[in-house]
Amino acid sequence: MQRELIAPGVHLNAIPAEKFNRCRLSIHFRFPASREKATDHALLPLVLERGYAACPDMTALSRKLAKLYGAALTVETSMQGASRVLSISITGIKDRYALEGEALSAEYAAIAFGVAFEPYFENGLFSREAVRIEKATLARQLESEINDKRLYCVRQARRKFYGDSPAGIERDGYLADLPAVTPETLTAAYRGMLSAAQIDVICLGADEAAVRAALLEKLAGTERAPAELPGNLFLPGQPAQRFEERMDLVQAKLCMMFTWNAPADPEDLNAFRLAMCLYGGGATSRLFLNVREKQSLCYYCGSRFASATACMMVDSGVEPGNTEKAEQAILKELDDLVNGPIQPEELEDARRSLLSGLNGVGDSLAGLENWYYTEILRGAGVHTPGEAASALAEVTAEDVRRLLAGFTHSVSYLVTAKEGAPHAE
Repeated sequence: MQRELIAPGVHLNAIPAEKFNRCRLSIHFRFPASREKATDHALLPLVLERGYAACPDMTALSRKLAKLYGAALTVETSMQGASRVLSISITGIKDRYALEGEALSAEYAAIAFGVAFEPYFENGLFSREAVRIEKATLARQLESEINDKRLYCVRQARRKFYGDSPAGIERDGYLADLPAVTPETLTAAYRGMLSAAQIDVICLGADEAAVRAALLEKLAGTERAPAELPGNLFLPGQPAQRFEERMDLVQAKLCMMFTWNAPADPEDLNAFRLAMCLYGGGATSRLFLNVREKQSLCYYCGSRFASATACMMVDSGVEPGNTEKAEQAILKELDDLVNGPIQPEELEDARRSLLSGLNGVGDSLAGLENWYYTEILRGAGVHTPGEAASALAEVTAEDVRRLLAGFTHSVSYLVTAKEGAPHAE
């Protein structure tokens, strides 16, 4: 990947992606997360995806995409530690496959940068009708969270774990705040993002010259004052807290949050990957083989690590009558990895699984983009999947043991059946 600073706070990242007949263009706005503006920021992708100044409604935009050989546009938001990211992506066939020699990359850039820099406004504001419709859409999304008990349990555990920390700001905003969102507040949030965000444009297989020219043209008419982004967070360990919520359900959900003993060091990333794979990251992990298969305490049980906040999460689906046993078994497997033997075969099984995943990064445009943008977000240099594979090969059992020993159990959140409810057979 070639990475170039082309304006203050704006990088153009080019990835050739020669083996694909399609190309992808994305623009990522990264800016400090705000609790006060969280619901406006959550609504922005829904409104932006409806159209832009040159295609002011969804019908016109859909027709334009269809004429470009079925190109696809997505607008979404995510949380990265204490930062929020708003991403606009368009995917379509490469210029050389156009039947009539159309300059497709220029067309893709016009759409993506049109959505980003020239949204459809009415009297200088987002359309009141569009805001009304998408507020209703977001309200339904927020109200339906409880219907997915696994997602609900994970989010409840995160809320208890992060508390008022910036990392705890909800990606999808807050239902209670939604009535206060107006075209005026949404437009102000958009203009604030446009001014303050660090911008990364990622060009995979598209005509880089066409993308650069279109981007510089849009930036020339945009007032920018890029803000300094918050770094990785570190939440000190605390005595374990347990929370329980009872509902009408058959399969209980248990989510456990663990704090590491320091901010995550990017140099340890590959050791963390191997540690997670050994502990609960796949079909050869301790949690899968011992807690799920041998003891039959979980329907599913897996672990993952968030480097931006140096925390580990284990979530599982369990029989309501087995929740305490499952929690203790999960903790025991962690302790056994720290204090007991790690067999060479299981270490190599985990390593091979990770290497297979790294080999597959380049199998899709989205996979390539996700890899390289995640590397950019970490802010410690951009490494290729091949470089990560080489570093992974050097990780030892002692490296894994050292990292796992640093975790402290901080929060358990249990969503289980009401008293007297029948259990699954």
